[in-house]
Amino acid sequence: MKTFMAKPGEVEQRWWLVDASGKRVGKLATEIAMVLMGKHRPTYTPHVDTGDHVVVINAEKIEFGGKKWQQKVYRWYTGYMGLRTETAEHRRDRKPELIIEEAVRRMLPKSRLGRVMLDKLKVYAGGEHPHQAQQPQPMKTLNA
Repeated sequence: MKTFMAKPGEVEQRWWLVDASGKRVGKLATEIAMVLMGKHRPTYTPHVDTGDHVVVINAEKIEFGGKKWQQKVYRWYTGYMGLRTETAEHRRDRKPELIIEEAVRRMLPKSRLGRVMLDKLKVYAGGEHPHQAQQPQPMKTLNA
C-alpha cells in the first residue's frame, strides 16, 4: 500500500462563501483555517497547498461570548516604544475584517506556506463581495 502525496498544481482549488452573521469568532475561524489548509480533503498533504479559497461576508455581525467585546484587547508593536492596544469593540467599529483575519492567521502554520494559505482568505464587512466570477459555493459550517 502506497501513501498518496499531492503535488503542487495537482489539486483543484474551489471557492467557498461564508456568512459570518451571528457566528462565534473562534468556532468560525477554526473551520475556515481547516479549509484553507486543506484538511477537509482526503488528499491533504502537509507540505503542499491543498486548501481552497474562502470568502467571508458580514464580518461586522460576528459574535463574541461573554464580555469579550469590552475585555478582549488586541496589542501590536509599531516600531516605537510601547505597544498599541485597542478593545475588540473598538476594532469592530474601526475595521471588523481584522478580527476574523487575525483569528484565522493565528491558527495557520507560521511559515511561507501559511502566508500563502492566508492570501486565499477574503473578508468583507458588508454583504457584498467582488468574487462573483469565481462562483463561490455556500460553505456549510458546523455551528450554523
